[in-house]
Amino acid sequence: MPETRNQYIIARQLSRLYQRGNSSVTALSEASFSVAQGQVVGLVGPSGAGKSTLLNILGGLDRPDSGTVQVGGTELTGLSSEQLASFRRHRVGFVFQEAHLVPAYTVYENVMLPLVPMDLPLGEKTRLVQAALEAANIEHRADHLPGELSGGEQQRAAVARAVVNDPELILADEPTGELDAENAARVMDLLLSLDQGRARTIIIASHDAAALARAERILHIDNGVLGETEDVT
Repeated sequence: MPETRNQYIIARQLSRLYQRGNSSVTALSEASFSVAQGQVVGLVGPSGAGKSTLLNILGGLDRPDSGTVQVGGTELTGLSSEQLASFRRHRVGFVFQEAHLVPAYTVYENVMLPLVPMDLPLGEKTRLVQAALEAANIEHRADHLPGELSGGEQQRAAVARAVVNDPELILADEPTGELDAENAARVMDLLLSLDQGRARTIIIASHDAAALARAERILHIDNGVLGETEDVT
């Protein structure tokens, strides 16, 4: 595992098993790697290879059964559930294959959701939502319900929601999987533009060759085993 002075993620011997009936399934097996701050990383592998499990551990949504992971100087495996929730709320943005917008809420209200539990003045929350909507080029649809949006617009709204808390780390799990080529390219343009001047670290799990071609580095995973990495640039 390469050691550099600007490591943002340091994972050592991460393993995760799930029980299925009387048997156990290895979703992640002793994965060790590091990611530099501000790097855009593609995560590739077949369905069920362990990509989502790895992203969930990096984002504090799941815990490994063994091993350690440090993100931005914070050792996640030692945090309580409350501390992990705070870590996610303040430092991580998630984008999934489906937008998962609340149907009864407008785009503006959906983007506001991550800020609701945060102790910020309403004026500051409003400013952050407006900035996220503008960054995602979806501010013109702010008063619309998700059902009134195209698939590409829904995903742009989901990206706005993911970045409204100005996260250090963006984890995207098949973010273009439900989109046509044109909208997929637009969403990738948006995700990559978010890193300009911000030193955000972005990890994108995808089967989309066009999306992966935009990454600086590729991590390969299969049957829970992390293979050799590939530097694209």
